[in-house]
Amino acid sequence: MDFLKTVLIVLLVFFALRFSWKLAKPYLFKYIAKKMGQRFEKSFGANPFGENPFQQTQKKEKEGKVTIDRDTPNTRKSSKTVGEYVDFEEVD
Repeated sequence: MDFLKTVLIVLLVFFALRFSWKLAKPYLFKYIAKKMGQRFEKSFGANPFGENPFQQTQKKEKEGKVTIDRDTPNTRKSSKTVGEYVDFEEVD
């Protein structure tokens, strides 16, 4: 009888922990994500990439003026000699 009582108590505790984990998991993960975000902001600041370049151009230009920013064309030319040809032999 004591063995059966012990098994029932163990099962009851197991299912109680499993049920409480299902309820607490979303809140726990939300808390962890919030803390990780705070650590990231503390390490790198609110904007880790510096000022937003879009905001810089927006401040300089008048409203309604259209500007097109283009990257410089690639001036690097590929050479005609790609490399040395290597003839591989099959090993039986």
